[in-house]
Parts: sequence; structure tokens; C-alpha cells
Amino acid sequence: MNAKTDYIGAMVAEDFRTAAVFKKYGIDFCCKGGRTIADACEKKGIDEQKIYEEIENLPKSGGTNIDFTSWSLDLLADYVEKTHHRYVEEKTPVLQAFLDKLCKVHGDRHPELFEIRELFDESAKDLAAHMKKEELILFPFVRNMIKAQQTGEALRLPHFGTVENPVNMMQHEHTIEGERFEKIAKLTGGYIPPADACNTYKVAFAMLQDFENNLHTHIHLENNILFPKSIHLEKDFSA
Repeated sequence: MNAKTDYIGAMVAEDFRTAAVFKKYGIDFCCKGGRTIADACEKKGIDEQKIYEEIENLPKSGGTNIDFTSWSLDLLADYVEKTHHRYVEEKTPVLQAFLDKLCKVHGDRHPELFEIRELFDESAKDLAAHMKKEELILFPFVRNMIKAQQTGEALRLPHFGTVENPVNMMQHEHTIEGERFEKIAKLTGGYIPPADACNTYKVAFAMLQDFENNLHTHIHLENNILFPKSIHLEKDFSA
């Protein structure tokens, strides 16, 4: 890994510990991973040398750093679906109920809650449709490519032309979600509850932050690993 020349997304794909450094400085490694550190720092007015030093001095991980880049594409698709899609499906209704309650109880003193709820409701609706497209269109084709590669069978051409078509759509939708959660993070002051917050308020903000973190990992796995490897594999069939 070369911190001065590699793209941010590729760096996180190689060593997920670097994600903590990028999060610290507010650098998007999932939706905008196709940039170098220098490019990202120039836009944000950050001293890039600080980031190089922090990455260089990252402590050796005492736990297991999963190397998702070594996984087969069908396994990675299964993981995203069963881990991240399921997380969204389980947490969304709980968060919506909490935000409804906060708006009723605290909305008069904290009117920003109404915009937070509106943004999250939009996210919930769009993510549900987004995940279905992945589960019904993109992921089945990824699995078909792996099967054809393993068996030597001819790859059936998909109705969407090339895999780059759904991938481009998914990446565009990822960008929308990333921008939406940037707004939510700003409205919540970095998910810090106000002084008069009740327990529900605190739990809701903690859940929102966890939801965003999970979404960032979800998008990272797709944008920086699953999608580019799927495009590369498809091109191998036509080579």
C-alpha cells in the first residue's frame, strides 16, 4: 500500500484500519473512494502529511482484520446481503419509531428533528428499493458469473447489457445516501444529543450513528471491492 499514490477506497479495501483515520478527518472513503489522500485533503483544506503520519503509525491490529479482497464474489455478495441488508431491514422500523416519538415529545424545542426524520424516512424508502435491485438483478448475475467460471459453462447474457449499467446506478444511489447522511450528521451535531435529551433521544442518536457507520462499510464493500471485481470478471468472459 502506498498512501501517497493509492486511491482511498483501495487503501481501505487493503487495510480496513485506515478507515478510522479517514473518518476522523471527515474524508469519505466509500462513496468518494476514487481519490487520493492529496485530492481529498486539498478539497477539505487538511494537511495531508498528518494523515500520512497517522496511517504510518497505525497500531498493529490485535484482532482479525478480514481481507474481503480475497473473498470470492459470490461469497461477498452473500455477506453483504445477509449482514448489511438484513441490518437495514431490522433497524429501519425501530429508528423510525424512535424518531416519530422524538418529534412528538421534543419537536417544539428541537425542530431539526423533523428534518432528520424526513431525511431518514427518505433513506429507508430508497434503501429498500436499492437493496431489492441488488438482490434480484445484480447479485444473481454475479453468482452466475462465478458459476460459469467454475463449471466452464457459457455465461447467459443479462437483460441489462453489461454489469457496468446496474453498477453505475448503484454507485449513483450510494452517493445520494452518503450525502443524505452527511446532512443527518450535521443536523445532529455529530450525533451528540442535547443537554435535555431523554434516554430515547440518546439511544436514537446512537442508533443513527451506528446506522451510518454500517452503511459506510456496506457501500465500501460494494464500491471498492465487489463492483470493480465484477466488472473485471465480466470482461474476462469476453476476452
